[in-house]
Amino acid sequence: MSEPLELVQRWLQRGQGDLMGSQGLVLGVDIGSYGIRAILADLQGQLLTVDSRPLPAPDADAEATVAEALALVRSLLEQAGTPPQRIIRVGVGFAGPVDAISGMTRLSHRARGWELFPLAQRFEAVFDAPTLLGNDANLSALAEATCGVGSDVRNLFYLHLSSGVGGGFVVDRRLYHGATTTAGEIGHAIVRYDGPPCSCGANGHLEAYVSVDGLLRRANELGLRTDDLEQLFADGHAGQQTVAEAAELLGKTLANVINLVDPHMIVVGGIVARRGGEPFLEMVRARCQEGLPPPMRRPVPVVLAALGFESVAVGALALAVQSLAD
Repeated sequence: MSEPLELVQRWLQRGQGDLMGSQGLVLGVDIGSYGIRAILADLQGQLLTVDSRPLPAPDADAEATVAEALALVRSLLEQAGTPPQRIIRVGVGFAGPVDAISGMTRLSHRARGWELFPLAQRFEAVFDAPTLLGNDANLSALAEATCGVGSDVRNLFYLHLSSGVGGGFVVDRRLYHGATTTAGEIGHAIVRYDGPPCSCGANGHLEAYVSVDGLLRRANELGLRTDDLEQLFADGHAGQQTVAEAAELLGKTLANVINLVDPHMIVVGGIVARRGGEPFLEMVRARCQEGLPPPMRRPVPVVLAALGFESVAVGALALAVQSLAD
């Protein structure tokens, strides 16, 4: 078992209070930009089955992707030797903005057919279990706060750096959704009104600068022609300048987050954070401290996420478990 899943296993085995008497199963599903993941667990403290699949095709629409996700869950149930009727709660994470109240996706910036798609309803119809929907970055935040690097703090902010840029707030160990369940969309904070186009269609958003495509675009402008993040972080002048500019933007952004919500910890995840590692994060920490006004300066930990590729499915599982206690 991988280290992230060992963290999940220990969280489950610590027990869920009155929920431990339940004989049902809880399911966490991640429908992401790069593939589909699912975790099936019982409430006796056992992680039963974990599996993943690629998207059915690079240009797969919503219907084809959901069909593949449901097939993955059926495969998990077969591996576990258990009927679907034992599932009592489902959590689903989606790589795009969602309406968590209605259980609908709002849209996807990278795939077709997700406009006002009733994703939670599709799972409820198949498994006859209440289904909760969350944005992928929000659920990664919940995962890190539940059984990841932030499990010992009450309030944290999570920043996700990947093909998109997102975030999530955990306040008093609960995910903060906001008035319309879109809280945490920090990737769409405006950096410059005349900046490069963002995936959402507007210009100059943070995502346009520090997402994978944004970083590679800037490196290309500086003379480094590559689609490899590892080369970007290892390169000489062009790569170093690209990384330094990204660290400055992120440091200033996170300083604003600290000023606004005063978290105990900031967790940074996603492929950009994993490739940059501690050297990149140290640059972000330094720029973050510089961005804080002197009276507000304090050593807020800015740390790498612990759960990696499993974080969204783990967060979906945590959301489902929490809802059983509500």
